[in-house]
Amino acid sequence: MLKHFKHRFALLILVLMVGMILAACNKDGDAKPTDNNEPDSTEVDENKDGDEATDDGPKKGGTITGAMYSAPTGMFNPIFYEEAYEANILDFTHEGLVTQNDKLEFIPSLAEKWELNDDQTEVTFFLKEGVKWHDGEAFTADDVVYTYKAMSDPEYENAGGVRVNYVAPLLGYEAYQSGETDTFEGVVADGDYKVTFKFAEPNVSPLYYASFPIIPEHIFGSMAVKDIPEAAESKEPGKVIGTGPFKFTDMVEREQYILDRNDDYWQGAPLLDSIVWKVIAQSVMIGLLEKGEIDFVASPGGIAPADHDIVADFGNIKIIEQADFGYQLMGFKLNHRTTADVDSGTINPDNWVPNKKLSDPKVRQAIAHAVNRQGLVGSGHGEGLLHGRGQPINSPIAQQMWAYDESAATSYDYDVEKAKSILDELGYVDANGDGFREDPDGNEWVLNLDYPTGNELRERSAPIIQSDLEKAGIKVNLRQPAEMSVYVPGLTNDNTDWDLYLIGWSLSSTDPDPSGLWATRAGYNFSRWNSPTSEELMQKAVKAPEAFDQDFRKEVYAEWQKHFSEELPALLLYAQNSLWAYNDRIQGIKVLPQSMYQDSHEWWVNDAE
Repeated sequence: MLKHFKHRFALLILVLMVGMILAACNKDGDAKPTDNNEPDSTEVDENKDGDEATDDGPKKGGTITGAMYSAPTGMFNPIFYEEAYEANILDFTHEGLVTQNDKLEFIPSLAEKWELNDDQTEVTFFLKEGVKWHDGEAFTADDVVYTYKAMSDPEYENAGGVRVNYVAPLLGYEAYQSGETDTFEGVVADGDYKVTFKFAEPNVSPLYYASFPIIPEHIFGSMAVKDIPEAAESKEPGKVIGTGPFKFTDMVEREQYILDRNDDYWQGAPLLDSIVWKVIAQSVMIGLLEKGEIDFVASPGGIAPADHDIVADFGNIKIIEQADFGYQLMGFKLNHRTTADVDSGTINPDNWVPNKKLSDPKVRQAIAHAVNRQGLVGSGHGEGLLHGRGQPINSPIAQQMWAYDESAATSYDYDVEKAKSILDELGYVDANGDGFREDPDGNEWVLNLDYPTGNELRERSAPIIQSDLEKAGIKVNLRQPAEMSVYVPGLTNDNTDWDLYLIGWSLSSTDPDPSGLWATRAGYNFSRWNSPTSEELMQKAVKAPEAFDQDFRKEVYAEWQKHFSEELPALLLYAQNSLWAYNDRIQGIKVLPQSMYQDSHEWWVNDAE
C-alpha cells in the first residue's frame, strides 16, 4: 500500500468548501477551502454584528429564500461532499468543534474549551454537554473519534473521500490507513465529553485539523466506509443528521432544498421557521431579488459584478462587497491517471501518463502571456467581465493571508508577441500555413478546453480565452460545457484527453498551507502536478520547531510561490470580490471575512407574523 503524503490544508471546498467554511475546498467545484491585503471594500449598512433591530426586537417565525446558480450534486455528508452548492446545505446542518470569528481566530463551537500540551503534539477538547443530533441522540466524544477514524479508513479515498489532509498528520495514520493495524491512535475519547487529538509530530495549526464538521457515529458506525457515499443518510432529506440549527427536511432535486428549524438546537431554537434554497439561473437572480421572490444571494459567487450598480439602487437590498477567499483559474492537465487507477480510486503518481502537449513549463508560460487576464477583470467602467471588481493574481495563496507574497511570484503580463516568441523558440510553428501552430515534431497541436456551467462569468471567460490563445496561433478546441455533476467527475478521473480546464476555488480561512490543493496526492490536485521541490517546501513550511516561527514560514511560502509560478500547473485568472446581497427584511446577519452564514439561529425577519 502506498504511503500518503501528509496533506495539510484543503480548501474547502470545493467548490469546490468552507463552510463548511472550515472544511471546504469547495465549494463550487468552486472548491472552498485568503489574502494578505485588507478587503478591497465593504458596502453594508448594518453595524459590525448585524442589522439594527426594529423597535419590536427579534421575532420568531418566517421563511427566507436563498438562491444558488447550480444544483448540488447530491452528497450531503461532510466527509464526502465536494463542492460549494452542497456546502450551502451543510453550512446550516453540521458543525465542528471550533469555528472562527471576524478576526479569523478559532472560537468554541461544539467544544467549550481546549488545552494544548507544551510541544503541540496533543490538543484535548472538552465538549459541550446537552448537544443533540437532529434525531434526538446525544452528541458525544465517540462521534468525534468516529468522524476522524472514518476519514482515516483504508477505504475512504477509494470511496471518493478527499479530506485526508485533516487526518494525515494524526498519530498512527499511515499504519491505520494502510491496514497494518486496526488500532486508531489519532483521536481518543476519555469519557463522553473529553477527546484528545494526537499528532505524529509537533503541529503548527492543531485547531485547524480539529475543525472538521462531525458526523454521527450512531448513524454510520455500523456501515463499511465504502458504503457511506451511497447511503440514504448521506443523500436524502429527512435522513441527513447533524447538530446544526437547521434540519435538511425536503427537496425537489435540482430545483429546491428546504431546511427547517431545529427546535432542540443547543444554542437555542432558531428564530426562523425555515430556509429555502432555490436553484436559479444567474441571469434572472437580480430580478427575483428586487421582487422579493428570493431574499439572499451569497456563496458561491454572489451577484454578478455587472449587476452591482443595478442592485445598489434597489431600496430593499443590502450589498456586502469584500475580497473573496479564492480565485478562478485555468488549469493545465500535466498528467493523466490510468483507467485502472481511476477504477480503483487510486492516486499514484508513479502510474501517471504525461500530457506531452503541455509538459514543458515554457509552453505553459507562453500560454499565460497570451491570456489577457486584466481584460477579463476590466477597469470598473463597464469593461471586462468583473467591471473592475477584482484583480489578476499570481499566487495561489489567498490575498488576506500573511503568507501571500505577490512579489515572489512571476507576473505573466498580457504580451502576445512574447508568447509567440517563446513558442517559436521551442519549435511550435505554423508549418502548413493554416494559422495555427504544430508541435516541434510537425504534428497538429490542439488543446482541449473544458469548463462547467453555472458560473456565468466563467462560462463567458472560456470563449474569450480561446480567442486570446488563437491570436498567438494556439488552436483551442472549446468543448461543450457540462453541469457540475458531470464536470467534476470528469475533472477528477482525468483518464481522458483533457488539456485545459476552468475551475474556481474557495480557500481555507484558517491557514495558508496550499497542500490540500497542490500536494501531489491531494484529491483536488486536478492538474496532477508532481513536483518534488513543491513537496519539500510545503512540508518544510509546517515542520516544527522552525515552523512555529511565522516569519520562517513566510519565507518558505515565498519560495514556494515563486516555484509555483515558474512551474505553472495552473494560470490564476483573477480573484474577484465577493458580492453578497440580501433583503433588508432579514435581521441578525453577521458579516465575516469568509461568510455571512455565521449564527444563523439568530437570523429573523421583521415581517414575521
